[in-house]
Amino acid sequence: MASFKLGLQLLIPLLLIICLCEAEQKLSTKECEKLGFTGLALCSDCHTFAEYIKDQDLVAECLKCCAEDSDDATSKVTYSGAILEVCMRKLVFYPELVGFIEEEKDKFPSVRVQYAYNSPPMLIMLDDEGQHKETIRVDNWKREHILQFLKEKVKPSSEI
Repeated sequence: MASFKLGLQLLIPLLLIICLCEAEQKLSTKECEKLGFTGLALCSDCHTFAEYIKDQDLVAECLKCCAEDSDDATSKVTYSGAILEVCMRKLVFYPELVGFIEEEKDKFPSVRVQYAYNSPPMLIMLDDEGQHKETIRVDNWKREHILQFLKEKVKPSSEI
């Protein structure tokens, strides 16, 4: 029994080190895009993401694709507007997005819906000139996650 406890005491720190090393590995831009993380550039965004999405594997992938935050204003990036792009034919598979579009979208005048054939659901974040700055896949987001994200990231007084 004593050897079992000793083995367990050695195994737990070893597993912790392996997990931390795995989390520290960064993925290439191409690998991140395949996972849908083309826009969550800052690690603080991953931590915010973790508050809403309880899938630890997804959060770990986000952390492998993010850049460390700096102490300046870029850690609180906001946008002038956004485009919610989705395929109209696939919309039936995303009831949370349908609910957002039908009932909540009007709360965000600077957010518009764009239908694009075969496009996965994504938020395209826009700068002051209306230019594309970030793309964020929202396939598995719930309505309340979209609402909270837009409240935090889109300037309220801007219009596209």
